Amino acid sequence: MLKTFAATAGLLVLGSSLALAQAPAETTATAGDMKDMKEWQVAKTAKIGLPQAITTAEQQGDEKGGRAIDADFEKADSKDPVHYAVKVVYPSGKLVEYGINADTGAVYKTENQPIERYFTFLTPQNFNEAKTTLKDALSIAETKAGGGKAYEAEVSKDGKAVQYQIKVAGADKDQTVKVGPDGKVID
Repeated sequence: MLKTFAATAGLLVLGSSLALAQAPAETTATAGDMKDMKEWQVAKTAKIGLPQAITTAEQQGDEKGGRAIDADFEKADSKDPVHYAVKVVYPSGKLVEYGINADTGAVYKTENQPIERYFTFLTPQNFNEAKTTLKDALSIAETKAGGGKAYEAEVSKDGKAVQYQIKVAGADKDQTVKVGPDGKVID
């Protein structure tokens, strides 16, 4: 049975991540436009892509070696701009969620998170056995979806294996692509 949740410090043991480049969108939806749009439609218009938001979040904080374990695109609301919420875990076990403005790429919010709830299903050993990082899975999912822009990523567990569930905004729909620990797409 597949149990989905935001993953833990186990990503720290994975090898170095592949930095992905993604061309920014030409236009950005205004707050008024977003009201009637679905999240994936708004995500397509973001100037900053998810890979860049993850890289920005991983470079934050006083502690080196932080790794993204969860990332989610969120539409603008009354208090927050269009942004990515990226959770980063550090070697010390500290978990921080960074709000990355999807139009400017700037960090606009930092919030410490309780890490205990992320240790329920996955262990660091599960991540040791995974050969694919979250950023690698983004690239694989975008390719499988035939292009488009990854806008949400989470880690889940199927049996004892880590797998990534990536949402990709395409031209006229969104698609969910699952990527296994070996980098293969799971149908």
